Amino acid sequence: MLTETRPTAALHDGARFQAAAATPRPPVIDADDGVSENLPYDEILVGQSAARTRALTMDDVRLFATVSENRNPVHLDPRFAAGSGHGKVIAHGMWTGALVSGLIGSRLPGPGTVYLSQDLHFLHPISVGDRITATVTVVEKRDADRVVVLDCGCVNQDGILVAGGIAEVVAPVAKVRTAPVDLPEVQLIGHHQHDALLKKCERLAPVPTAVAYPCNEPSLRAAVDAAEAGLIEPVLVGPARQMKAIAAEHGLDISACRIVDVEFPKDAAEAAARLARDGEVQALMKGSLHTDELMGAVVRKDNALRTAARISHVFVMHVPTYERTLLITDAAINISPTLDDKMHIVQNAIHLAQALGVKTPKVAILSAVENVNPKIPSTLEAAVLCKMADRGQITGGVLDGPLAFDNAISAEAARTKGIVSPVAGQADILLVPDMVAGNMLAKQLSFLANADAAGIVLGAKVPVILTSRADSQRSRLASCAIAALLAQARRAAAE
Repeated sequence: MLTETRPTAALHDGARFQAAAATPRPPVIDADDGVSENLPYDEILVGQSAARTRALTMDDVRLFATVSENRNPVHLDPRFAAGSGHGKVIAHGMWTGALVSGLIGSRLPGPGTVYLSQDLHFLHPISVGDRITATVTVVEKRDADRVVVLDCGCVNQDGILVAGGIAEVVAPVAKVRTAPVDLPEVQLIGHHQHDALLKKCERLAPVPTAVAYPCNEPSLRAAVDAAEAGLIEPVLVGPARQMKAIAAEHGLDISACRIVDVEFPKDAAEAAARLARDGEVQALMKGSLHTDELMGAVVRKDNALRTAARISHVFVMHVPTYERTLLITDAAINISPTLDDKMHIVQNAIHLAQALGVKTPKVAILSAVENVNPKIPSTLEAAVLCKMADRGQITGGVLDGPLAFDNAISAEAARTKGIVSPVAGQADILLVPDMVAGNMLAKQLSFLANADAAGIVLGAKVPVILTSRADSQRSRLASCAIAALLAQARRAAAE
């Protein structure tokens, strides 16, 4: 049983625990070696201690919140915490209790111990970066029932007592020594990279965006959510009566949105493209129509949205196990791109990476192998693209290829194969051989590696936001954020 008490006025200064800490004791038992060796009741001496030290990280805080389901924003939200009495994020008080519990269960008395009770008094806040030393010390033994009473204290790197209390446990009878138990590897799947992307747009003006045929709840909600986030200023292009009915049914407020009343999906795509052509909007966004209907309007010559560049698509991936934002191209537009197409696809992606804040992006040109093989066309094209970059036909990035996927994202894999490369292990952009490979790769990262994805179409005079019914709200907002950053970059370039 674990009980928790709030500090009383008499205990809040920690005098009792500080006095105990000053009492001479036998040498401290180091509990940091991972070996589990207990002390049976008969071997335990009053005054024996065990200690461990751990630095608090934000991952510790998030993991504790996840396990305990304690979502108090004072522990998780820096903005909220800044307005609290502490002024910054602090740890859950029971995180120190977990340190104490670990000592008791793994060292003193150790394996076989049964907890009876624990009181804890939280005396000083703990912040990320603090180094906390937890100590448990035997203060009493009761022979009748093998109960051991432990004084528990936690101090920070400045010697300040942050928590203290008393634990009562039943000590084991038999001696046990075991090798360290392999604990499962824990990976925190956060969304801080997408959040950072959205934060970059906080001071940007909303981008006027034509939303083509948002005639189901997900697509209309995406437009409304992006507007509420300050990312876009939506112009809803589609059947007015139907869009208003959907909004009313699902509680979506579109009263502030301009509506262009167009009945059919193809006509909505054409009307949206003309708004971009005439400069009334700076971005296009796919609603519930088919992608080829929207892109057909974008590439129509009389809509004047084409540029000298090839139109291509980029997935912007935030993969929890990869520290960089990863751009994958092209996985949605160009089915079997030619060498000339790939030159444009790479250049588009480099410009996008620069708009996202990567000054000189590293481009890995993917194939099945890392050596040029005349029987594998993608290896030949990779070599040519690298030479084109050497000659200034592709600018702004560092290219290398052919590279297999493992070499592109793992420096260790590249070293194992003897590959010396400025790109291997630190790629910002992955150029895939064709749409099939790219689509598989992006979806594998999303569904097997818990990656957050956003998508954008480049090469036209305005960015085109492609959303899918399977996209989360976070992914839809991220796609709109990318369009906002691109629009800002284009405005800056025009000045």
